[in-house]
Amino acid sequence: MADNVSRVDGTRVLADLHALRAIGTYKSGVHKPTFSEPHLRSLEWLVQRLPEAGLAGDIDGIGNVLGASTKPGPKLLAGSHLESQNHAGWLDGPLGVVYALEAARVINPDPKIDGAVEVAAWCDEEGHFGHFLGSRSYVGAVAEADIDSARDRNDGRTMREALASAGLADRPRVQAERGRHIGYLEAHIEQGETLESSGLKIGIVTSIVGIWQYRITFTGEQNHAGTTRMAIRRDAGLALARFCVAIDDRFPASCGPRTVWTTGRITLEPGAPSIIPGAAEMLFQIRDDDPAVIARLEDLLRAMAAEVDKQGRCSVAVERIRTGAPARMDASFQQAIEAASAAFAGGKSLRMPSGAGHDAQILATIMPAGMLFVPSIGGISHHWTENTADADIVTGAEVFVDACRRLLVR
Repeated sequence: MADNVSRVDGTRVLADLHALRAIGTYKSGVHKPTFSEPHLRSLEWLVQRLPEAGLAGDIDGIGNVLGASTKPGPKLLAGSHLESQNHAGWLDGPLGVVYALEAARVINPDPKIDGAVEVAAWCDEEGHFGHFLGSRSYVGAVAEADIDSARDRNDGRTMREALASAGLADRPRVQAERGRHIGYLEAHIEQGETLESSGLKIGIVTSIVGIWQYRITFTGEQNHAGTTRMAIRRDAGLALARFCVAIDDRFPASCGPRTVWTTGRITLEPGAPSIIPGAAEMLFQIRDDDPAVIARLEDLLRAMAAEVDKQGRCSVAVERIRTGAPARMDASFQQAIEAASAAFAGGKSLRMPSGAGHDAQILATIMPAGMLFVPSIGGISHHWTENTADADIVTGAEVFVDACRRLLVR
């Protein structure tokens, strides 16, 4: 198939990515929080590019862009997101949007292909207001009350205020038309070092992890740091620190082969050097693609909290604040990516799970879905030094476009 098809324009793909990188530049990466001026400019950039691919669309009432085709035949949906983490990388999200746009530019004008690629940029995959709000809205999983309660994690601004400021308050939210698409395909940088360290070019995603997040609160007794003897202290901060160490000691015996856990934020109250903390809080996250593993680890977490309670110095409360079911990627999509990799990447591919969450896991709840990865230099992501070699970006685009073609003509 590789010898008889129109080719990806690698120069165009790289130019598009650098055009998006120039919007909201921060050091060698970007800073584009959801609904910031650079994020909105990036969405407008995409809207202006859509006609090049025979698509039409605009920014909807939650910040999604959906480029639709009037070409007859089956439709394949493809895309990713355009906002970024704070002071982060330039490829996390935009790579998948540009690949989708390139696939539409190559495939949609081709009269020999019955069908078209439609392009999506999902809003807030990075969770400034709430994880996957754009893709969850599209599949019908976001109520108006969810938007009412959403607040920017950076400054507390409500999502309603942000939508009004962006001029989107009166626009409808686009909902999925069930049965319109044969499925959804997304490309992304790996955000790890597996591909690079193995000399491989393409990751074929088999599953996307579920993410469970917890707020763990320790309550002790606030007191004077100079006059309270060590033997009688009820130090909530110390209890939290010991709990973190205990997790690392005890989780390995109960986890799966690819389970990861992270304490991402710790706060002490009142947070002064001369005051023993009377309260402490940690935000804790577990990721795995097996719900049974998560359930086992959550039981262990609660048992450990009960043990601390029994010691009598500090009480511990474990609150689950986020759940995310893992998603299996469609077998036929994996096969299409593998065949495209054989044609354009010398077969240098690996089937692998994704340790990061992606919009594809939301789309997988209503249609077949697939993902492919390209290598990340040094495995670095969510940092402005995130990067991928130009040659790997172009190879990934060739594989992605060919996979789209295979899915449409099967």
